[in-house]
Amino acid sequence: MSNNLSPMMIQYIDIKEKNKESILFFRVGDFYETFFDDAKIVSKELNLVLTGKDCGTEEKAPMCGVPYHSVETYINKLIKFGHKVAIAEQLEDPKTAKGVVKRDITRIITPGTNLSNDFLQDKINNYIIAIYYNNDNFGITLFDFSTGELFIDNINSINKVLDFIHKYNPTEIVYNSFINSIYNFSDNYYFKNLSLNILNENYFDIERLNELDYISKLLKNFSEYKNYKNTNAINALIGLILYIKNNQKIELSQIKNINYIVDDDYMYLDSMTLRNLEVVETMRDKEKEGSLLGVLDYTKTAMGGRHLRNMLLTPLKDIKKIKYRQEAINDLVNNFVLLNELREHLFAVYDLHRLNTRFNLKTANARDIIALYNSIKVLPYIKRILFNFNSDFFNDIKKDFDLLDELKNLIEKAIVDDPPFLLHDGGLIKDGFDEEVDKLRDFNVNGKRLLVEFEEREKTKHNIKNLKVKYNHVFGYLIEISNVYKGDIPKNYIRKQTLTNAERYVTDELIELNNNLLSATDRLKNIEYEIFIKILEEINQYTNRIIKISNIIARIDSIASLAYVAYKNNYVCPKINTSNTIKIIDGRHPVIEKIFVNENFIPNDTYLDSENYIDIITGPNMAGKSTYMRQIALIVLLFQIGSYVPCKEADLCIVDRIFTRVGASDDLSRGQSTFMVEMVEVANILLNATDKSLLILDEIGRGTSTYDGLSIAYAVVEYISKKIKSKTLFATHYHELTELETKINGVNNFNISVLENDDEIKFLRKIERGKAKKSYGIAVAKLAGIPNIVIERSKTILEEMLNKHYIEDDENIVSNNEKSKSNDEKNIDVSQLINYIRNINVDNLTPFEAISKLYDIKELLNMEEQ
Repeated sequence: MSNNLSPMMIQYIDIKEKNKESILFFRVGDFYETFFDDAKIVSKELNLVLTGKDCGTEEKAPMCGVPYHSVETYINKLIKFGHKVAIAEQLEDPKTAKGVVKRDITRIITPGTNLSNDFLQDKINNYIIAIYYNNDNFGITLFDFSTGELFIDNINSINKVLDFIHKYNPTEIVYNSFINSIYNFSDNYYFKNLSLNILNENYFDIERLNELDYISKLLKNFSEYKNYKNTNAINALIGLILYIKNNQKIELSQIKNINYIVDDDYMYLDSMTLRNLEVVETMRDKEKEGSLLGVLDYTKTAMGGRHLRNMLLTPLKDIKKIKYRQEAINDLVNNFVLLNELREHLFAVYDLHRLNTRFNLKTANARDIIALYNSIKVLPYIKRILFNFNSDFFNDIKKDFDLLDELKNLIEKAIVDDPPFLLHDGGLIKDGFDEEVDKLRDFNVNGKRLLVEFEEREKTKHNIKNLKVKYNHVFGYLIEISNVYKGDIPKNYIRKQTLTNAERYVTDELIELNNNLLSATDRLKNIEYEIFIKILEEINQYTNRIIKISNIIARIDSIASLAYVAYKNNYVCPKINTSNTIKIIDGRHPVIEKIFVNENFIPNDTYLDSENYIDIITGPNMAGKSTYMRQIALIVLLFQIGSYVPCKEADLCIVDRIFTRVGASDDLSRGQSTFMVEMVEVANILLNATDKSLLILDEIGRGTSTYDGLSIAYAVVEYISKKIKSKTLFATHYHELTELETKINGVNNFNISVLENDDEIKFLRKIERGKAKKSYGIAVAKLAGIPNIVIERSKTILEEMLNKHYIEDDENIVSNNEKSKSNDEKNIDVSQLINYIRNINVDNLTPFEAISKLYDIKELLNMEEQ
């Protein structure tokens, strides 16, 4: 680099050297400038013109700048493209600075610490996650910088860590390098849009807690600190706080509590279940519309929307807590007029959680304060409505409902109703709030009157009719005279600026008047800003109370949304049993019934208990098997968030987990085929399900050959029935599995009914007892539009295969079942057993039939032993 660099460029290079990982926005007057490689990136990413700056090198340095007043827009785009942005501000007034203006980094903006409204999504938390791995265990810290919500936990497996990430969908992850020994986040395709940051082990050093007095005090109030004190969760917390503190150059005063996540309190939902059931977003587009959340979210506030989303991610297992929410919904459903009035008032409440964070960090503007004021104004109306409800939920809320009257009065007296966006331009403080502000304003008003009088006096005195006094941001107030009067300019006029058709002048009198006015204006702006900062500090004295009422509004709004949906969509309050029973009459899929509003959704019944816990469901593709199974899972999930459910009647038990194995997908990022992914998911289910779990299994074994898949499916059902006894809905195209009803206790056959007329079929979408009469694959292919020549050829090939006994018909299976049953009813001697084995036609035996025969022989031997 040349020794001829200007002092400013030397300063830039010095600051950039310390912030190599970030794009450096370097404040120069009214612009943030970028140079060299940063300028090239900004130019390309933001489609801006790349210019050059002469800085003493042989070639001009690449340069690209953005206006300071619109910098957020550009920063947000860069953040979304995966960049970090470091802001180097001017730390002194350029007018009074001696030499180069002092500059330094005031904050580093990352995806997890961006507070811009244009970047944040109103109803979704913007989480940053810290992960610390040591001694085969993981510590997790989950933090929303925009709201101050913070959670910690310990996790014992990488799979649960990945589930945690998928569930809470952070925009940024920080972690220690030891994790790379077992898992590389950067290799995972699903994390390609995340900001991933490996931190030095020093960040996670437990001794560095001494540097974080604020966090240490919070930990002392953390009820579980004794249990967590020497765990990885605390290391993760320290690493996260130090990372953000170093980037933001501030104390994280928006954190008021440390919470811990306890899986035992909630139904655990893994990432595949959330995905397959489309709980908060659709599988294909990752959008809320079309998901369960999309149906339920009629919240009126951003806080309520986030709370409802988190309710869906953490269904309850405590019957008392479920009833607590059910009774609140009942209050609202039975008072629908009041419910609508309540929701109208909730709509006027701004995002108090995020406003509070901006107040704490002193990044708020006057409009944020007015948003707080308008929110507080509506609180009395909300409280009045709440006194019409008597459930425990609303009684508890009424006790804690804070109207924040003192804060409302302060803002009402201090801040103008419609303040400007910029804080340093004045116009923030109301008349009558501060004596000095009033005096300076009065002087400004009179001063402008003096300018008008000066202008009229000069016009008359010199007979120059188009003489005007105008303001210029460089020279201040000037006299402007068109060139028509160029020969009439008084001798005491001093030329200051030449325009195309006019000249501008000053006089000694105007200079004095200008100085007095500008001095008063600057003084007024400075005092208003100082008062504004004092008001922010006063607002921060109410932080805990603002957070408390924010949480209350979020809870009310989410319950009101569930009540509104229940009323509009004809949901019912489910009964709760402890007999391990799921009974649903006329159940409906909450999402599908809303998508196909012009079609009548066909409801279906479900009954599962400790004696009847596996339903084998057969029927053609597109008949509705998957919809039926998913709707049961969604009804149970809705029940366990305390919601009403879509059916005519429901009597439900608590489920500890919902597992799903649905559809086919590759995980190419980990080198896994469709079938491998399927088997990994099935293994996870079989290893973790209990007799309190609900299993949704769709087409197990389809990813491999027919006989392999059939054998696996058979063995899975057998394992569930004998080892786990989970309530299971098992959809299959392997009609041979319907034989299991006669062989395994707890298994029942169901099918989706089809109306058949010659070669035409109509899906009736109704589930009924018994197995499907046959497969309708060719008929479905015809419905899908497969050319008729292919359809006819398929029929011919199928007939040939059936005639050659490649596929056994259902009647043979039934006869074998009946034979098996008859053998169970009498003792079999050895000669009978030998004859039975001799009569087996081994040459034509399929793998499934072989398994079936072995079961028959085993049962016969058991009878003989008895």
